[in-house]
Amino acid sequence: MSIPEVLGSVVLALTVAQGMKLLFIAVRHRQHLSLKDIVVTGGMPSAHSATVTALCLSILWVEGWQNPIFALSAVLAVVVIRDALGVRRTAGEEGKTINRIIRLAHVRTPPVHYSLGHTPTEVAAGIVIGALAALAMVAAGFI
Repeated sequence: MSIPEVLGSVVLALTVAQGMKLLFIAVRHRQHLSLKDIVVTGGMPSAHSATVTALCLSILWVEGWQNPIFALSAVLAVVVIRDALGVRRTAGEEGKTINRIIRLAHVRTPPVHYSLGHTPTEVAAGIVIGALAALAMVAAGFI
């Protein structure tokens, strides 16, 4: 397996997904971006889903579906994508609700920090970006 080629598709997927997320933030909120926006979690598209999809499909292309490394990457992708849709999404919604209660009750405490997960559409967009990144690396002859 050629690690640089596989990592190339992962970096491409991550860069495209985070770049699109920054663009959506700038357009939607009509604000100047800050350094913290580079590592923002949640939102459209899911960079986590894009990254693990690119990793999994690149390994599939290089190693084939019978290789244990592909199986490992597929399991990782399923866990990460499921986490983005489930646990992180639920915890993010709960964090928003807790902060709303703190505000309404005028409690003197700092807001709760939370990270949003992703909606199914955001995850699907991330999966498409990851697949396209892996495919672009194959088409360009890097994989």
